[in-house]
Amino acid sequence: MCAGCFIHLLADARLKEEQATCPNCRCEISKSLCCRNLAVEKAVSELPSECGFCLRPFPRSLLERHQKEECQDRVTQCKYKRIGCPWHGPFHELTVHEAACAHPTKTGNELMEILDEMDQSHRKEMQLYNSIFSLLSFEKIGYTEVQFRPYRTDDFITRLYYETPRFTVLSQTWVLKARVNDSERNPNLSCKRTLSFQLLLKSKVTAPLECSFLLLKGPYDDVKISPVIYHFVFTNDSNETDYVPLPIVDSVECNKLLAAKNINLRLFLFQIQK
Repeated sequence: MCAGCFIHLLADARLKEEQATCPNCRCEISKSLCCRNLAVEKAVSELPSECGFCLRPFPRSLLERHQKEECQDRVTQCKYKRIGCPWHGPFHELTVHEAACAHPTKTGNELMEILDEMDQSHRKEMQLYNSIFSLLSFEKIGYTEVQFRPYRTDDFITRLYYETPRFTVLSQTWVLKARVNDSERNPNLSCKRTLSFQLLLKSKVTAPLECSFLLLKGPYDDVKISPVIYHFVFTNDSNETDYVPLPIVDSVECNKLLAAKNINLRLFLFQIQK
């Protein structure tokens, strides 16, 4: 069983509140019960597998190099993409396309319009990182490792949700909650999986507490999370945020989190003082 299928089975079992079992022999499986079989991995690496581009068979050990460097049907981009050419196509057509590509002959004004669009996209990316650097200059900054633990609702058809124990940051007590696919009825039937979370202030405050916050992966996890900064003003009457997306790259990364016994992330809190 490949790593992707193994993680998917564990994630499905978590969503259905069942013990994960092998689809062939039906024995129980978990991360603690399974281990890598290096001899089988070596044997499988020599078995033929089709190239996803040219459909020719290759030994698995050579397939990655073939698809990245040698296959004449692999998807590639025009060398003029830096000045706006959107062409994607098979490698064997690249030379013909570049010889006829219209982008090198565009006027300066036309290229300036294309480059302005590209600059706007780049500025959006840089704005996020500049915002993070700006937050790091704040006087009151706190962070902590948080552990989301799985629970079930009391409904007739139970739903999976996650919640952390109470923790203290910036001299206040907090809790984080998370849910799968915005608590849809049967997330195990969906190929697309997402997580959303909310931050709750559990202690009383004497004045509105304005904060920016973001969640990142923990120090020992390999899940891919893109940083997104959220903002909220906490008061005694409004002490919890709406559910906001946990910016996971894709459903595969979400399955990695669901397959784990607990979800371990790192929370950063920045108090905004006026």
